[in-house]
Amino acid sequence: MLPEIPVNDPILIFALSMLVFLVAPLLLKLCRLPGIIGIIIVGALIGPNALHILDRNDTIILLGEIGLVYLMFIAGLEININNFIEKIDRSLVFGAISFIIPQIAGTAAGYYILGLSLPASLLFASIFASHTLLAYPVIRRLGIVNNEAVTAAVGGTILTDTLALMVLAVVLSSTEGSLDMFFWMRLGVGLLLFFAGTWIIVPRISRWFFSKLTEESYFEFIFVMAVTFVTAYFAEIAGVEPIIGAFLAGLLLNRLIPNSSPLMNRIEFVGNALFIPFFLLSVGMLVNIRAFTEGGQQLTLALWLVILVLVTKLAAAWMTGWAYGYGKDQVMSMFGLSVGQAAAALAIVLIGYEAGFFEQSMINAVVMMILVIGIISPHIVERYGKRVSLAEQASISPVERSPRVLVSFSIHSAYKQFLLDLALMIRDRRSDEPLHVLSVVKHDGGNSEKKVAEAEKMLNEMTAYAACAEVPVNTHVRLNYNIASGIMKAVLDNRISIIVIGWDGVHSPRESVIGSIIDQLLRGTEKLVLVSMIRKPLCNTKEITLIIPPGVDHNRGLYPFVELAGSISEGTSAQLRALVVGDDPAVYKAIFRKIVPDLSIRFESKDSWSDLINMLHSWDWSRNDLIISANARRDTPGWHPVLQTLPKRISAFFEGNLLIAYLSTEERVDDLEYFGIE
Repeated sequence: MLPEIPVNDPILIFALSMLVFLVAPLLLKLCRLPGIIGIIIVGALIGPNALHILDRNDTIILLGEIGLVYLMFIAGLEININNFIEKIDRSLVFGAISFIIPQIAGTAAGYYILGLSLPASLLFASIFASHTLLAYPVIRRLGIVNNEAVTAAVGGTILTDTLALMVLAVVLSSTEGSLDMFFWMRLGVGLLLFFAGTWIIVPRISRWFFSKLTEESYFEFIFVMAVTFVTAYFAEIAGVEPIIGAFLAGLLLNRLIPNSSPLMNRIEFVGNALFIPFFLLSVGMLVNIRAFTEGGQQLTLALWLVILVLVTKLAAAWMTGWAYGYGKDQVMSMFGLSVGQAAAALAIVLIGYEAGFFEQSMINAVVMMILVIGIISPHIVERYGKRVSLAEQASISPVERSPRVLVSFSIHSAYKQFLLDLALMIRDRRSDEPLHVLSVVKHDGGNSEKKVAEAEKMLNEMTAYAACAEVPVNTHVRLNYNIASGIMKAVLDNRISIIVIGWDGVHSPRESVIGSIIDQLLRGTEKLVLVSMIRKPLCNTKEITLIIPPGVDHNRGLYPFVELAGSISEGTSAQLRALVVGDDPAVYKAIFRKIVPDLSIRFESKDSWSDLINMLHSWDWSRNDLIISANARRDTPGWHPVLQTLPKRISAFFEGNLLIAYLSTEERVDDLEYFGIE
């Protein structure tokens, strides 16, 4: 028996939606077009205004709204928060220009050309003065989310949408005669309480949760969803759209969810596979294809809307690019992102229609505009975003280089997951190199087989954890009379570049530096070794302090260390400062800028080791701080006897996380070529 048309069976509706999400992007990719366009087009074809296979019922509307909220949440979550805050002026400038130009041009066109009243003209302009990040999935796939121009366009969304919806609120209130001082006070106080309250409450609750209640991973995902949608709801209560609250939730959780973490992978997976496609399908189902052939006033209105949105948004992108020195490809990528229209435009035109400002033809015109722009926006971003991505890759990686990371675990360690989080953070996400995890079991006669079995079980758990982040893992269990020797053999066999090993902070007079195993490892290998005393989740890190010894700028091992520090800073989104001992900070500032150009870091000078140690003792440290010391090996540039006792001195009073990075002593010319060092 064939199903009725339109389909009402919930199982079949969901099944058809899944087929659309699967087939439409694949077909569009064959035509070299962004896959998300396919979902919008198919949504228009099967929607109520064409073949009418599916109704745009309450379920589709609900899932579509959830998808938009989810999309804005991911946008806030993936932004490099340090760069966003440091260069927030770019987002504010672009957001303001991207609103003001369309608002003025649209009001003038509506009043003088289309013959609308002044209130209706203001609403007509606000329809396209806002923008929806329809093409954001393309930006994410191209890996340019943290490009400065893209960040400005994404960040500007919160301002344009807020201002456009405020125009709607003001116009409606003026017609009702309630545009008085009480209205402005209510709106201002509501927004102030919302932003201040969420900024204070959400980070504190989230830090507590991620520190205490992480026994089962799905609780983390549910907690994040709860924060996102509760914040979105309170944004609506405060008088702005829920998408503003979702974007803010993403910003507030940004520091607590590293991009390399399993939790981030789960968030992205659910969004890409389910919620965001439902948003695109919902947008497509709004389109009335017949309106393209009917002509009349709605076609004229749609033509004006398309022309105005293209011209004004291009002008805004060009002006911002000119002000900040962005290239053509960056400007066009900003334009492609900001030209997208959907949620705010629909909300404004529908409310305007219900209030009597617009006729039905305006709704049809806006829906037609959404379809046309929905095709143009991803195409522009795909074309010019690829060039931005290629330019970034060319500037970052002149020579292919993918360091191999090995994590050595002790069976009895209570902080294995934290060590693995660190390894995932410093691993190059663009690389296909697997993460190597190792456990060396000391030979113990008849008890060795049992210990090997325990080690294998432990490494399998670590492999499952890393698999949640879609990171390939190679496991190694070695039986050896000497643990350090077993680690060194694994390093040689697998051509490892970076070794991550845990340290419990235990002191012993017989140990010359840290511990007998680690001391032997340092003497027996030239690799970069991260001795890690990590007792708290790295995602809670508030500030990272680097200790830079004098003369280490002449140590070639400094360059991989700088890149590593940049990876940890990006992974934790923590503030970064460098304490330079007995040297000119400007020298290291130039090195950091050359190797990690976008890294936000401040440099402080300490005249001597005694000044540094006194400062470390007297500083009011937080339990969520991280100290990373760049320790040179003996008889290499930057070595000093103080470095032998520095780890123990710090661990004696410091309650946060501590990393001692023993710089590589390998003489590799390709490293210097990679970092652009002559």
